[in-house]
Amino acid sequence: MKKYSLLLFVALLTVVLTGCMYPDKEKVENQVPDQAQLLTVQKTIDQFRKDTGGLLPIQNRDQDVDQYIKYPIDFSKLISGGYIPKAPGNSFEKGGIYQYVIWHAESKKPKVKLVDLRGTEIIREMNIKKGVNGFVPIAGQIKDDIYQIDYKKMGYKQAPTVPSPYSNTNLPFIVKGSGEICIDYSIELQRILDKEKPNVKSGEDIRHLLSDRYEVLPAYSLPYTVNDKQEVEFLTDSKRK
Repeated sequence: MKKYSLLLFVALLTVVLTGCMYPDKEKVENQVPDQAQLLTVQKTIDQFRKDTGGLLPIQNRDQDVDQYIKYPIDFSKLISGGYIPKAPGNSFEKGGIYQYVIWHAESKKPKVKLVDLRGTEIIREMNIKKGVNGFVPIAGQIKDDIYQIDYKKMGYKQAPTVPSPYSNTNLPFIVKGSGEICIDYSIELQRILDKEKPNVKSGEDIRHLLSDRYEVLPAYSLPYTVNDKQEVEFLTDSKRK
């Protein structure tokens, strides 16, 4: 009996120590959107706005920054104000992969959304390589000033991809003529078009098909639209209405 108790104790201790040694950023609960945490943060934001006359606890960003990462939540303001004890476990601040942001910040009902940060590490790495080379090597033109990247010339054995926050697929990267590297969400947009047949028109930015349906925003992306066949294509100046 004592031997059994000792073995049980060792087994439990191993589990506990394994959990403690596992890096925060690798924990499963830090890798997925959590509805309970989102709801908690949303209620907190709503209360903060009510108490402050409409202010939002956000970090300052340049006005020309990507619209999807323009209003990151400043959890330090919520914690110091007693609105929340700590940042969510899956947030960047706690070692998670998500940046909590405010979507439609200028509206009467700002919404708490997420930005998947896994792509930023790859973009940062490619920007470093771009800095060494002085430019992003191009493999081919996609449309207007949007290009495929020659990854081999950048030193990669295969094209880098990032796990999609919307499905079990991987998303590629593309580059603008200016050198800005972006994530290509066209696979996910086409999936929605084919499956749900939403009413969208050529010349319209259709990224709302993702931001309206999911908690994770299509950050670090370019505008998309559809052609006459309801096929996804980049929304460039030549297609704008």
